[in-house]
Amino acid sequence: MKTKRLVISTLLGVVFGFVCYGLASSGQNEVSTILALNIILGRTLIGVAIGISRFPCKHWALHGIVMGLIFSLPAAFGAMLGPENPEFNHSMLFVSTMVMGVIYGFLIELITSVLFKAKQ
Repeated sequence: MKTKRLVISTLLGVVFGFVCYGLASSGQNEVSTILALNIILGRTLIGVAIGISRFPCKHWALHGIVMGLIFSLPAAFGAMLGPENPEFNHSMLFVSTMVMGVIYGFLIELITSVLFKAKQ
C-alpha cells in the first residue's frame, strides 16, 4: 500500500465531508450533530476506501466513481429513514446522496491520482 495515496485521499475525504456538511446545513432544515458526523465520516470513508483499494479499474475516473457509489449506499439508505413528513422527499434525498457520493469519489480520485500523481 502506498502511504502517500492513503494520506492524500483520506484528507480529501475529510475536506469533502466538511464541504458536504456545509451544503447540507445551508438549507432550511437544521442538521443534527449525529447527521453531521455521519456526513463527514461517510465522505472520509470514501477517501480511505480509495486510498487502500486494489480494485482493478481500467481508468482512475471509473475507480473513483465506483468507490463513491459503493460507499454512498449506506448513507443513501439511511437518509431515507428520515422523519415522516409529506413535504420531505425521501427518494430525492436518496438520489442526491448517491450522486454527490459519485462526484466526491471522482474528485478525490482525480486530485489524488492526477494532481498528486499518487497512482494505485
